[in-house]
Amino acid sequence: MSGSFVARLPPVPDRVRALIPGTDIGLALGIVVLLSVLVLPLPAFVLDVGLSLSVTSAVLILMVAIFLQRPLDFTSFPTLLLLTTLLRLSLNVATTRLILSHGNEGLTSAGHVVAAFGGFLMGGDVVIGFILFSILLVVNFMVITKGSSRIAEVAARFSLDSMPGKQMAIDAELSSGGIDEKAARIRRRDLEAESGFYGAMDGAAKFVRGDAIAGLIITSINIVGGLAIGLLRHAMPFGDALATYTTLTIGDGLVSQIPALLVSTAAGIVVTKGGTDGSTDTALVRQLGDNPKPLAMAAGAAAVLGLMPGLPALPFIAIAGLAGGGAWLRHKHPPQPPGAVAAAKPLPSEPPIAETLRMDMIRLELGYGLLTLAGGESPRLTEQIKGLRRSIAAEMGFVLPPVRIQDNMQLAADAYSVRIKEIEAGRGELRPTMLLAMDPSGREIDIQGDRTTEPAFGLPALWIDQSLREEAIFRGCTVVDPPSVLTTHLTELVKQAMPELLSFAETQKLLDDLPREHQKLLTELIPSQITVGGVQRVLQALLAERVSIRDLPTILEGIQEACAGAGRTVTAIAAHVRMRLARQISDSHTGTGGYIPIVTLSPEWDVAFLESLTGPPEDRQLAMAPGKLTEFMKRFRSVFDAATQSGESPVLVSSSGIRFHVRAIVERIRPATPVLAQTEIYPRARIRTVGSV
Repeated sequence: MSGSFVARLPPVPDRVRALIPGTDIGLALGIVVLLSVLVLPLPAFVLDVGLSLSVTSAVLILMVAIFLQRPLDFTSFPTLLLLTTLLRLSLNVATTRLILSHGNEGLTSAGHVVAAFGGFLMGGDVVIGFILFSILLVVNFMVITKGSSRIAEVAARFSLDSMPGKQMAIDAELSSGGIDEKAARIRRRDLEAESGFYGAMDGAAKFVRGDAIAGLIITSINIVGGLAIGLLRHAMPFGDALATYTTLTIGDGLVSQIPALLVSTAAGIVVTKGGTDGSTDTALVRQLGDNPKPLAMAAGAAAVLGLMPGLPALPFIAIAGLAGGGAWLRHKHPPQPPGAVAAAKPLPSEPPIAETLRMDMIRLELGYGLLTLAGGESPRLTEQIKGLRRSIAAEMGFVLPPVRIQDNMQLAADAYSVRIKEIEAGRGELRPTMLLAMDPSGREIDIQGDRTTEPAFGLPALWIDQSLREEAIFRGCTVVDPPSVLTTHLTELVKQAMPELLSFAETQKLLDDLPREHQKLLTELIPSQITVGGVQRVLQALLAERVSIRDLPTILEGIQEACAGAGRTVTAIAAHVRMRLARQISDSHTGTGGYIPIVTLSPEWDVAFLESLTGPPEDRQLAMAPGKLTEFMKRFRSVFDAATQSGESPVLVSSSGIRFHVRAIVERIRPATPVLAQTEIYPRARIRTVGSV
């Protein structure tokens, strides 16, 4: 019957559906109505409906807060605080208008809701009602609202401070394959929502505090203004005017303060929930009643109080019985932690001391002015660092450890510091709202801006406004944003420190990840011919000269060949491996012209280096005279400066016997200059001699 009746109902037109509360137009109309109440008079009946809605909505918000699973499930709460505060203030203004204009007509002049609160809750005594109203105001303003505001403020600050670390944790899980890209996006969205929610709650708490102050001021105005109007305009007796206007005013204050108290309590529950799992009732019962010992102690204390003379025995004994029964039940049926198994080992009571000894392999510390680079809608520094890890893995065959980002209040606002194994490797300054322009040739730039030095390569640069970007590009400058400047600097520092970052554990992981078809080679090589530590030192020697270790099978084959001879050192093994990687090394130094620009070491210097080597063959050292060494360094600088000015990036070529020692000298003069042995140049590679030392 009912179903057929519903089926015959005509559908709701779209124009009418748009006006239903909960839609965009309906919400806009509701806000307009609230604002219009501030200036338009309301009849007593409509006021009763509004006051009933205020009380009911406050109860609804409180219940939603109690059964909330997590604070982020109620992200509309700050907006609700504003709307409910606006509703109460609008009804206060409407009630004040009726009290002052029709208060002489009786207690129902401002509606039956105000009359009921003024008569029933006050017990017919104005003094009691005023005291009750004052207590509610103090509890709401001084206790609940103030505490909630402080918690929201601290939560907003901590949420902002921890955002870079949480984003890095998400990126680390994504890089390790623990989560996919979709899950990472969801977590980033939740992280941004959490920061925005606590920030909004920090501001929205001020609405409730302002509402309490406004309620006190409106109450004072109603009492003074009502007495003046009753005595002077309506010639009412003083006693009648005092009783009537005071009763109506206190009733109005109570009917506004009770919903305000409920909403403030809901705000306190939401912001104090923090990281507690589950609804509030579940969390309270679980955390208060899981341990039988506190329940037993509370039962004993209640029983002792019940036996003391002068105190009522029945309430305390009853409470002692309930608490004791709860303790006995919990002792007989202890709670099981989720996912626990019978054979599980007990967790340690405190973290091991070794946890405090762990250090961050790579840590990026930011001043507070640069925290926006690691979060928000601006270009994400974390995304660029993730791309850096991928590019280094593809280029060098080395998986970079996760980069931890954290704030450092000891740094200047626009400064950053890169630490590798807890030791500072470099630092710089950025302008988050500007762009860095630099001339690749190293010339000064004639554009308006702040002069600085590019941190990665030491080139003269200029911080310019974003509006000058096109002009700088037109003048042939390279223009980059602050995250790219920082990432480039980080890339250079990391490449310099790659040998240190390649630990024993990372080496073992690289070997374990070898394809199955190469595991036989690994079994024959380790540990019979060389240890994992020996392989680590060979790989470190390659990385120190920016040689990629991605072709690990070829490197292992070269190590096996070198180890076939007795007494081979790490330097000799690395030299043999470099010869096996000749094609790869030659390709990495081939320029845009399709050839390798080389600077050769003259026979005179080749002989000079050979004659300066001393010691046994397996551990020869360079002992060149200081004057001769200074002469070589001057000649080297002049030749390479001339080649660089002609637009070439040459490599120095020497004989294989002295390459390692020549490299040790060149590294102190020009660390980025490669030094190759003649056997490390692939036979089919094109070369062009651009100078000779």
